[in-house]
Amino acid sequence: MTTPTWDAPGGPMTGEDFRTASQAIMSNIEQVIEGKSATVRLALAVLLAEGHLLIEDVPGVGKTKLAKALARSIDCSVRRIQFTPDLLPSDVTGVSVYNQETRDFEFKPGAVFANLVVGDEINRASPKTQSALLECMEERQVTVDGTTYELQAPFMVIATQNPIEMEGTYPLPEAQRDRFTARIAMGYPDPRAELAMLNGHGAHDPLNDLRSVTDAATVRRLIATARGVHAAEAVQQYAIALVTATREAPEIRLGASPRCTLQLIRTAKAVAALDGRDYVLPDDLQALAVPVLAHRIIPTADAQLNRRTTDAIVSEIVHRLPLPHERNRSPYDTRPSSNGGTQYEARGH
Repeated sequence: MTTPTWDAPGGPMTGEDFRTASQAIMSNIEQVIEGKSATVRLALAVLLAEGHLLIEDVPGVGKTKLAKALARSIDCSVRRIQFTPDLLPSDVTGVSVYNQETRDFEFKPGAVFANLVVGDEINRASPKTQSALLECMEERQVTVDGTTYELQAPFMVIATQNPIEMEGTYPLPEAQRDRFTARIAMGYPDPRAELAMLNGHGAHDPLNDLRSVTDAATVRRLIATARGVHAAEAVQQYAIALVTATREAPEIRLGASPRCTLQLIRTAKAVAALDGRDYVLPDDLQALAVPVLAHRIIPTADAQLNRRTTDAIVSEIVHRLPLPHERNRSPYDTRPSSNGGTQYEARGH
């Protein structure tokens, strides 16, 4: 049995309306997050790609603040889950409770029933609780006691974790990491941004004054617009080549999955839309390769002994993989290429 609660997506926007709405969201977030425009832009792209975001960095750099700023910028339901070792799966998904008046069980929705779910320190919960997110992140639904409840759209999980402090944590399993569209690191701000933070955040937290600049219906239209961006066959083949290279690289024990290929294209479409284009370029895939691929692969023991990070391995794959020719041209441009060959003839760097 399925109980639908999903909201139907709206129609695509015009280019001008899309630019206005997306820029309003980014500008709103940047009132709180200083000097991290690229990070804010990627977080919004993941939302428009109908994906989920994993923010991994050391304490105090604004991981949770970014997640909360994005959530507050959209007038929709938001729930925050503080992951702890004693958190139960039913706290996340919900539970059926017996009602003595009606003499029947009634479902009490858990924290996951929201448009944006902020999971703080996700690796501090037990694997059993972490697995409660598997179904909802991939299928946008929750099954409790044989009844399936669909989640509202948009739906996004923004999780944070600290990669340094390992005591009392449970590393995310491969299946869980693979459901996160992208992993980003906030990084330390530059001195100029940190000075602006001292002046702006010293006496008052601007997050308290942040107001929503759009609503869930508008976000659904933004998603529909990004979904309609064109990805030429040569661009899709390049995405497949990038993912396949992770499966064949000698430094990698487990390569990226087909789900990764799909999410790479979806995120590239969102990035192209944010750039004002209605088509994807191979450069979009190159820029997204590390945040979308690196957290999904497992290096070999030798690579780990040599302190080879997954980010570095993916960067090298991008560098050595041939890419389509004249990558800055529109896929709709049917003119012959400058060398007289086909527009998407592969070449090396």
